[in-house]
Amino acid sequence: MAVYTHVPAEEMEALLERYGVGTLVSAKGIAEGVENSNYLVDTTEQRFILTLYEKRVDVADLPFFLALLDHLADKGLPVPRALADRNGTQLQTVAGRPACLIEFLQGVSVSHPTAAQAYATGEALGQMHAALADFDGQRANALGLEGWAALAQRCGADLDAIQPGLQARVQDELRYLADNWPGELPRSVVHADLFPDNVLMLGDKVSGIIDFYFAAQEVRAWDVAVTQAAWCFENDGTGFDADRAAALIAGYDASFGLSAAERAAFPALARGACLRFLLTRAWDWLNTPADALVTRKDPLAFLRRLDFYRDAVPETLGL
Repeated sequence: MAVYTHVPAEEMEALLERYGVGTLVSAKGIAEGVENSNYLVDTTEQRFILTLYEKRVDVADLPFFLALLDHLADKGLPVPRALADRNGTQLQTVAGRPACLIEFLQGVSVSHPTAAQAYATGEALGQMHAALADFDGQRANALGLEGWAALAQRCGADLDAIQPGLQARVQDELRYLADNWPGELPRSVVHADLFPDNVLMLGDKVSGIIDFYFAAQEVRAWDVAVTQAAWCFENDGTGFDADRAAALIAGYDASFGLSAAERAAFPALARGACLRFLLTRAWDWLNTPADALVTRKDPLAFLRRLDFYRDAVPETLGL
């Protein structure tokens, strides 16, 4: 989440009028994340999230995302629906951007997860994968193996401005993954970005799963690897927490489960997860406008994770 586009109060009031959800009391920009512009909106009746979709989100993909949220909510998962206005319209235009008014879910995103919270997250991820078995939406993963290579090329030698030798390190990893990517494993729609700030917790219970805007078809177990890489290190990419990692896998096994082939391939999947976030963070680090209300995230935190997974074996990872 972030704020790139300013929404005048008058325009926000006009939007709320179309929904009949009370009058505007306050609207506060949310600075976390890097993808879209987000506001926490309070009216005289309730609270919402207003999301404006910025340039990285293809407007043509929005029907897929909205259908995905509706499908998961219909299955009883704690995901926020995009609300429809009085005319039944979910997708709006606000400040020249496509936008949605989204349900607000109670809960907080934890910055230092416990093993119990990791277990609950793994369990929720497995429940989500089970619920998606009959979802027929289609979206290719633009940030899969081919996308990583393209993004590395776009970053080019500027990677070495982040850390000397980073460009060569990235190219080495791309070659390894091209030779070892387990593309034959089962595929499904995946969340692809289940960081702690995309999970809402009430104590040790998951109360919300949010930000599905990278969801796409991909090797399903890669979603588990992304989640472990996001949840089981310190924020700077050091300090792998084996208890948290084992708890997350145990939670996933309790609700869905990894096959023997997925467990064997997990280190390579985790390396792919780390490279993906290293590259997108590097691109954002090099290209985020100076005046954007957004927190840039350190790409080297995922280089450190990548170095860890390069030497890891499945048993080390709670498998």
